[in-house]
Amino acid sequence: MMGGAAPPHRPRKRFGQHFLRDASVIERIAAAIRPAAGERLVEIGPGLGALTIPLLAAAGELDVVELDRDLLEPLRARCAGVGTLRIHHADALDFDFATLRGPGPPLRVAGNLPYNISTPLLFHLLAQAEHLRDLHFMLQQDVVARMAAGPGEDAYGRLSVMLQYRCRVEPLFAVGPEAFRPPPKVWSAVVRLVPRETCAVAVRDESRFAEIVRRAFAQRRKTLRNSLRELLDAEQIEAAGIDPGARPETLGLEAFAALSERMTGFT
Repeated sequence: MMGGAAPPHRPRKRFGQHFLRDASVIERIAAAIRPAAGERLVEIGPGLGALTIPLLAAAGELDVVELDRDLLEPLRARCAGVGTLRIHHADALDFDFATLRGPGPPLRVAGNLPYNISTPLLFHLLAQAEHLRDLHFMLQQDVVARMAAGPGEDAYGRLSVMLQYRCRVEPLFAVGPEAFRPPPKVWSAVVRLVPRETCAVAVRDESRFAEIVRRAFAQRRKTLRNSLRELLDAEQIEAAGIDPGARPETLGLEAFAALSERMTGFT
C-alpha cells in the first residue's frame, strides 16, 4: 500500500503495510503507467494516496480497493478536488474486478501489493485477465524474479508458468527498502503485466493445464514420473514427447500444454 511523507497513520503489520514515500519512485511508477483521461483505472491498496493522487489527476476518475477502514477518510480528504474517487472498502483477494469494468474498456490495475498476499492476489487477478488491459505492481523483488523466470532458472516455477501463459511479464525497475516507511527487509521491484489476446500456448482445458503445473511444482525435486503419477503414467508422459525422468523446472509452457492434453478423467 502507498502513502505520503510522514503520514499520521501507523503502518499495520497484519495488512502488510509499507508506505512508499520516495517521490522519485512514485514519479517513475506513474510514468510507466501513463494514465490518460477516459481510461478505467483501479488501484489496489492506495494507503494514504501517494500514487492515487497522480493517477487520479491524470485520468480524472479512479476506483480504489482498500481493506484498512482507518485509511478511507484520510484518503478521501487528500483526494478532494483532484477528480472522481470511488473507494471500495474490500479485501482485494475477494473482490470481483469484472464488476468495475461493466460495459466499458478493460481495466488498468496498479498498486503496491502487500507481501503477505501478493502471490494469491496475482492468481485471483489472473482468473479475471479477460477484463484487464494491463497491471503495474510493486512487489517483493524475488516475486518479480519468479514471475519473469524461464525454464532452467532457479526462480522458475508455477507462478512463472501460469502468469506467462496468460500475460507478458515485463520487470521495470528495482526499489530499495529506504523508499518505504517502515523499510521492508527486502528489495522491491515494479513489474508490468499485459494479458495476451491469445494465450502463449494452445490448451483445450485450462483446468487440466493448471493442475498439471500445480502438481509438477508441488514437489519440484521429484521427477515428472513421480510428481504426476496420479494424473499420468510414464507412457503418457513419453507420448507427450517428454522424458518422465525430467524435473518440472526444465520444461517450457509448450511441454506443460502437451502433458495436459494427455490427461483423462480429471474434472
